[in-house]
Amino acid sequence: MQQLNLKPTHAPVKAYYEALGQFGQLNFDHEMAVRSAFQNLLAKCGSQFHWTLIPEFPIPRPKAHPLKVDGALLDDFKLRRGLWEAKDEHDDLEKEVKKKIAAGYPTDNIIFQAPERALLFQNGVRQGLNEDISSPNNLVELLHHFFEYRKPYHEEWESAVAEFSERLPEIAGGAKQLIDNERKKNPAFVKSFADFYALCQQAINPNLSEDAVERMLIQHLLTERIFRRIFDNSDFRSRNVIAQEIEKVIGTLTSRHFNRDAFLHDLDRFYKAIEVNADNATSYSEKQGFLNTAYERFF
Repeated sequence: MQQLNLKPTHAPVKAYYEALGQFGQLNFDHEMAVRSAFQNLLAKCGSQFHWTLIPEFPIPRPKAHPLKVDGALLDDFKLRRGLWEAKDEHDDLEKEVKKKIAAGYPTDNIIFQAPERALLFQNGVRQGLNEDISSPNNLVELLHHFFEYRKPYHEEWESAVAEFSERLPEIAGGAKQLIDNERKKNPAFVKSFADFYALCQQAINPNLSEDAVERMLIQHLLTERIFRRIFDNSDFRSRNVIAQEIEKVIGTLTSRHFNRDAFLHDLDRFYKAIEVNADNATSYSEKQGFLNTAYERFF
């Protein structure tokens, strides 16, 4: 697992304390003024992991208006890795944190921060760190714990992504080889593919190439399970005309000896990692963003 490269003497830490000093000299000690310094520090640290800090991040709640945290760190796949909520030095941080948690703020990995104090919650538990972040050493320790924390399904996802990146060309190549073989030996597949190709030319683009339709077929073969399970939409194929016709083509492609589940068995770990991470998204839009990014990256 990647570790945060941050020490008390590093420039982002010094910049944080310098910014607080400047705000103090100008008599600006309210939340809006001082939180920008911590936001910049989080963004700098997050860039080491290719995480992006999104300010004013909404947290949906059932039957209630969404909450907004001051910042969320999202990874390359738009998975939420950590949250941050800022308070000014006049707030009773203990009392404010209790109010926020009671309102529904997630405590899987969140920093509640005031200029000189910060509380870190992970997996619902307050961490036993020195909470006085007027000390650079304490601040750096806090950030190491925050950025290096991984939920089990995040660890599995990172491992599965690395493995899948290596295996995908082989799996896709196997699907292409299967199509080429069935073109030579399976008249039913030849006809169903020709019918589907004509439909795609009519519905999508009259200049669409056969290669593009083959790639569409392979993409559907590899991703149909993801759409069906993540969005809990078992009748997706029957309602979507293109998907329905693709399934007919795949039916003829696999009719002689090919078993789809057996063919995709080596990808089970990746599929399960996608499904678990999507299930842990707190909103449909988070789930959609994650799935879109994974689809664009791999398929």
